[in-house]
Amino acid sequence: MTKKPAIVPEGYHTITPWIIAKGADGLVTFIEKTFGGKEKEGSRSLNADGSIGHVEVQLRDSVILLFDHQKGWLETPAFLRVYVENAEEVMKRAKDAGATVVTNVTLLFFGEKVGRIRDPRGNVWWVHERMEELGWQEMEKRMHDPIQIENMRYVQESLDLVLRRQDE
Repeated sequence: MTKKPAIVPEGYHTITPWIIAKGADGLVTFIEKTFGGKEKEGSRSLNADGSIGHVEVQLRDSVILLFDHQKGWLETPAFLRVYVENAEEVMKRAKDAGATVVTNVTLLFFGEKVGRIRDPRGNVWWVHERMEELGWQEMEKRMHDPIQIENMRYVQESLDLVLRRQDE
């Protein structure tokens, strides 16, 4: 009798993002340049028309799956949170790789710096840098600090501006 394999394969997590992108190859390059990801050797397969049918990018302890958007499909941008060592540096690399800044790096009440970028294919990335480990009591106290209230307002409004439909 064969032993049943683990629920999640080694090297993956319970939830793994899958991005359908116009120009998945360019998105692989963007992830490599911005976040230091690396295409997993042997993971790329092509469709008959040469488009990417599957590719995987290793980003530290996580895997991002991608394939090319096909004609006639709905647009499906991804929204991803990435923890990094230096948010400002990652935001600079993202801009150099063609992203637009959605939210400048901002320190928030829960002890993390947060910035957002929109990559050249329309995906929005939350860039998080953990600054300190806080308990709920300290976070609740900081939530009422006028500076933190203003920071959160800015972070929320900057995303709203980018996602709001232009025809409203």
